[in-house]
Amino acid sequence: MEDRIVAPANICGDNENEYSLRPKRLNEYIGQEKVKEELRIFIKAAKKRNEALDHVLLYGPPGLGKTTLANIIAIEMGGNLKVTSGPAIERAGDLAAILTSLNDNDVLFIDEIHRLNRNVEEILYPAMEDYSLDIVIGKGAAAKSIRLDLAKFTLIGATTRVGLLTSPLRDRFGVLCAMEFYKEEELQEIIVRSASILGVDIDDEAASEIGKRSRGTPRIANRLLKRVRDYSDVEGDGAINLKTAKSALKLLGVDGEGFDNIDNKILLAVVDNFNGGPVGIETLSYFIGEELDTIQDVYEPYLLQKGFIVRTPRGRIATKLAYKHLNISVEKSEDNGKEQCSLFDDK
Repeated sequence: MEDRIVAPANICGDNENEYSLRPKRLNEYIGQEKVKEELRIFIKAAKKRNEALDHVLLYGPPGLGKTTLANIIAIEMGGNLKVTSGPAIERAGDLAAILTSLNDNDVLFIDEIHRLNRNVEEILYPAMEDYSLDIVIGKGAAAKSIRLDLAKFTLIGATTRVGLLTSPLRDRFGVLCAMEFYKEEELQEIIVRSASILGVDIDDEAASEIGKRSRGTPRIANRLLKRVRDYSDVEGDGAINLKTAKSALKLLGVDGEGFDNIDNKILLAVVDNFNGGPVGIETLSYFIGEELDTIQDVYEPYLLQKGFIVRTPRGRIATKLAYKHLNISVEKSEDNGKEQCSLFDDK
């Protein structure tokens, strides 16, 4: 999974030029128009009142720009950005050290905030509400509590699984922003911008083709652009046109829908082996040899978003789009299903 060229999470090699490709201001950020408009208003209002921006929760699939938005918010508010993640904060003391190091208008970005330890999470409650930190000194009868005042900071939490956040933590965020998959034309614009930064000559048709196969995710779009650039440097003249883009993407195993061999393996299993479904997620996981959580969190969201499979109480069902994509007729699949049932009945 980690080596998938279309994986939405960071993989080896993504950090090359990554920060130079990220926009630094809100007006440079492409896509997520609703989120941008909300943040623009809230940031402007906070600066007008000379206050810290209210705490922000960014949620949605990986690779959509949550870290980039956190960096932009810090720049727009005139503060510094401190980045950490839920699993990295193991003890309450770790979080206390981070909080006490913040200055006014600084931004604390916690990625995977749903994975915070519950004891650590409780430290955040007074910090978010009252900008204060309660510390217990001593043990037993001699123990006493001290309240420290904190700087007026902004906490930005990012999560791909907002449903796993506890209600007390989720309710303390004043700004909730749902990140959505990008449109193809937005990805094309991102690719053209990234290509200009990287010094790559690319035409609109090639940028559109790469954008169409980027699964609605800027991180994947930039990754594919870099690999197509490598192909063009070796097999072409360095400029990326439609023919070069298609040849490179074919070599990478990314088809016209942005699917790789694992996506197609899932679709083929549902359509051909299980007569189009319904098939339970556990059965599907066993059949294709992937972890259940990996299918649900990594592979399935894009297949669902594209409308190739649907979830039902009985399991996953392939749609007509899946049959068409695999060049399998519905009638052939039904006949195959009858044969499987007949063999099963004979036993």
